[in-house]
Amino acid sequence: MKKLIYTIVLTILISSLSYADSNRTQIKRQNDQVKNKIDKHIKEQMEREKKYAKEQKFYNSDEYNFSAVEVDPKSLDKIPVIEPEYDFDITDVYRDDQ
Repeated sequence: MKKLIYTIVLTILISSLSYADSNRTQIKRQNDQVKNKIDKHIKEQMEREKKYAKEQKFYNSDEYNFSAVEVDPKSLDKIPVIEPEYDFDITDVYRDDQ
């Protein structure tokens, strides 16, 4: 009878240790997956930062020559003045009978 109890206790102990080891392996695998995901996101963010650093020159206006698109103040006199139409009646816009 004692042998049977020892065998059962030993079996339970070995199975629980085996389960704990497999559980630890599974947790380690999940942690590795999370770490890989984080590393991947960090690399993607670093690539975005490199791209931004490269495009940063676009935002620095001192590196561009805007003299080609400057407006000549003398040519502004030739533009005709457009008078606004003040006789707009809004009542026809929201009328239901169409």
